[in-house]
Amino acid sequence: MIKSALRRDFLDKRRSLSSNEIAIASRLIGERFFAEIDLSRVKRLHSFIRIPKFNEIDTSNIYYRIWHERRGIATFAPRTDLANGEMDSVRFDESTDLMENAWGIREPNSNDLADPDEFDLVLVPLLCFDLLGQRVGYGKGFYDRFLAQCRPDCDTIGLSIFPPVDHIDDSTKSDIPLSACITPERTYRFPRSADRIN
Repeated sequence: MIKSALRRDFLDKRRSLSSNEIAIASRLIGERFFAEIDLSRVKRLHSFIRIPKFNEIDTSNIYYRIWHERRGIATFAPRTDLANGEMDSVRFDESTDLMENAWGIREPNSNDLADPDEFDLVLVPLLCFDLLGQRVGYGKGFYDRFLAQCRPDCDTIGLSIFPPVDHIDDSTKSDIPLSACITPERTYRFPRSADRIN
């Protein structure tokens, strides 16, 4: 299927889930993250902050635990510039105030920024992903532009309520694939290769 159809279908599927189903999936994904992801080399981590109205995975299960158990890892979250379509990564911890942007999305109220190439791990939002590690997001391109500036050895980990689709038919060379994706049931890992898109 193509991205537009997948985006429509998975937005509908996610809207149909109850808050309790989202909470359970988020907890399982958080537990799997700490059980299966090697954080020993991670010094800087970028995580999205969930958008409740979109029924996104609750990433607080991950960053709260990092704040209390992995204090050597600095955490950052996105701040979007709606005018130019760019995204900054802003320092984010338990003392950071959050403010809503024009889209009603909570963002850190801070000016402590990090460049994309400083990150060892990025948690990537998505609607669905395929067996090659390609993803479908909301279609604005914020994360593709951000991930294109990250180091080749940066782990890009998607978090998904649903298992993968077989193939996203209109992925292109400009789409940045994931290195792994965590679902409530399992973790999918993908080879690092520039030649995965046919």
